[in-house]
Amino acid sequence: MKFNRWMAAMAALLALTTGAQAQPESMASIFSNANNGDRPMVIPRRSSVIIIACHGLGFGDLSCYGQTNFQTPNIDRLAAEGTRFTDYRVTSDDLPTAEAVLMAGNSKGTGATQHSLAARMLDAGYHTKLVGEWTLGTHWTQGFEEFGGYLSEAEAKNYYSDYVYRYVPQAIYDPTNHTQGTFNDREEIYDNTGNKKGKFVPDQLMTAVANFARVCRPSFANHYQPFFFLVELPAPETVTPGKDDYPVPTDAPYSGESWPQAAKNRAALMTRLDNNVGHLLEQLSKLGMTNNVAIFLTGSVAPEKFANTNLNFLTLKGEVRGGKSADRFKVPMIVRWPEHVPAGKVSRAPWSIVDLAPTVMEIGYARTDANITGISVLPILMGEPGTNTLTVPDRIQR
Repeated sequence: MKFNRWMAAMAALLALTTGAQAQPESMASIFSNANNGDRPMVIPRRSSVIIIACHGLGFGDLSCYGQTNFQTPNIDRLAAEGTRFTDYRVTSDDLPTAEAVLMAGNSKGTGATQHSLAARMLDAGYHTKLVGEWTLGTHWTQGFEEFGGYLSEAEAKNYYSDYVYRYVPQAIYDPTNHTQGTFNDREEIYDNTGNKKGKFVPDQLMTAVANFARVCRPSFANHYQPFFFLVELPAPETVTPGKDDYPVPTDAPYSGESWPQAAKNRAALMTRLDNNVGHLLEQLSKLGMTNNVAIFLTGSVAPEKFANTNLNFLTLKGEVRGGKSADRFKVPMIVRWPEHVPAGKVSRAPWSIVDLAPTVMEIGYARTDANITGISVLPILMGEPGTNTLTVPDRIQR
């Protein structure tokens, strides 16, 4: 009898620690088995998830969507190793609205804090972190275990801020009481104090993501706990509305171009972002996490209109920035999840930010409820037959 129990335990452990396994149809079937009094199915080792949502990112910012004036080779690599979508939309050019919709999984943003995407991933056993700009107040604690960034757009627009907010539980050891305390305060960026410009904040935020991946790597020590990272990157938004202001440490490698200075700066900013994506991919490769991380790279809001029309050469034919056209809500969406999402594919399937939460939840086997009105597009991501042009119910005004 003891031997049988030992064999069952070892079989369960093997199922949890083996990477490539057939997954059950849904988390619902697992709960159903448990509720019926049957032994619940063993949840296979799940993939970690990283969402990188860039404020103001447009098609013209990426060479994999057709930009020829400059290149983004690392993001192009994401697209080559995954699927690039041409008909993905956000619902707003307002970040608080966009973040509420993303977290709630419905077009009204209702339940963005009480029933958030992060809270559901946490309940499903994920380690959750938030990096970057956050506009839903301190409600990020509803599901995010750690946070590093800013609590308003105004703060996040300062690419050389001399501080960052951090929330890190059990980060301070009290030797008197032998307890762990929580750090929840502003942390100075000393290289930027006194109006110095020693650290470029978007670089620092992306470095934090790579470091988090290293620290939180699923391993035997943490029972192979997957992680969920949401990165709300403030770049490449202009820091001064209406002025095409993209302060960067240097406009290299575009210093010699005969472009307006703002165009050089924006291209240089995108090159820095692309390099940081490359560093993240390199880190994941070193950690042996090449196949068990789903990466979503997209825009968080509709791309802003250039104030100077001389910068319009950076846009692509058919790309809409500003104005009243519904197409202005189209933003890039690249999904890389090796062995799950087809490589090198371009999909015209229409979906939106409303569908992102339920899709991620299905990847993580997290519970959903009636509050989630978006639809998981996992069949589209996985390239199931007939899904390339699958119509997802419209929830935004076209």
